[in-house]
Amino acid sequence: MDSTVTPQANTTNSTLCVEIRKHGISDFLMSVYILAFIFGLIFNVITLGPIWLQMRRGNILGIFLLNLSISDMLFLFTMPLWINYYHQDHNWKLGVQSCSVAGFFYYSNMYISIYLLCCISVDRCLVVTLPLRSKAFRTSRYAWVLCICVYVVVTVLHVMVLVKDDLKDAHDDKNESDRCYETYPIKRPMALFNLLRVGFGFLLPLMVLAVSYWKVLATVDQSPGLSAQMKKKVRLLSYGVIGIFSVCFAPYHILLLVRSLVFYNSENQEAGGSYCDFEQKMHFVFSCSLALSSLNCVVDPVLYVLVSNGVREDIKQFWRWHRSTQTDDTSLTANSRRKANANLI
Repeated sequence: MDSTVTPQANTTNSTLCVEIRKHGISDFLMSVYILAFIFGLIFNVITLGPIWLQMRRGNILGIFLLNLSISDMLFLFTMPLWINYYHQDHNWKLGVQSCSVAGFFYYSNMYISIYLLCCISVDRCLVVTLPLRSKAFRTSRYAWVLCICVYVVVTVLHVMVLVKDDLKDAHDDKNESDRCYETYPIKRPMALFNLLRVGFGFLLPLMVLAVSYWKVLATVDQSPGLSAQMKKKVRLLSYGVIGIFSVCFAPYHILLLVRSLVFYNSENQEAGGSYCDFEQKMHFVFSCSLALSSLNCVVDPVLYVLVSNGVREDIKQFWRWHRSTQTDDTSLTANSRRKANANLI
């Protein structure tokens, strides 16, 4: 998490490294989070049922998308806390523990989404480049093990950060402010942790994604085993995942990298000086990049739309299945299973 601390205070009063004034920034950020909350909730609810149905039918991509949706929903439940934070002009009035919990779900969802998108890209690469060899181990168990590993690793790492984190620093109640993960300057250990986040949480997954989809796009046109419709879906999914990385995750991690490098290169980071001037100028841009990262809960369901034959038909099929399970516990026919599995690649 982007936990930081306030600079050294002098004997009479405290000196802020970054002053967050009451102006339109808070209203703008609050609007972004409100829109993300509304549309993220709507899109995830609409697609959750059909994705659940695909998962029950053993569709591998459906399992990855279901876990993406679960992570997004957990994050969405904490978003009203951030909306209230910006409504109060960057003042957190809900206590230290709630700040910690909100930050935990925020950053956990970000990296769960990143690594699940990596899993999707590698899985698509195997389907297109090694269709026969990958068929042997591409099972529902294989997909669930990957998803569980992603959840466990990301959760454990962030729990360790919470345990070692100074919540009073994360929840800054000094200088008559009540910020949540918005205190300056960065401590040296946290600057190092930010660099590790950029490396292992963004650059490494980005490299995996780039190599996977480079192979996918280079192979898909020559693949005789895929129909024209499926080839189109593969391309759309590739562009969709790349788009999510570019819009939602790249700006935040690029600025996080720049902030950490400037901190290390600053000659006067403890007392303020040029480093604090830089942070003051970057605060609005960095806050916007963090808000952009929250939009992944809105665009993740779009991945399902890109590979679906028709969301409206999928929703109707889900409700038909739901009614049939309430009245009759018999399994779906083989024909309906084939139709469903053709719906997602």
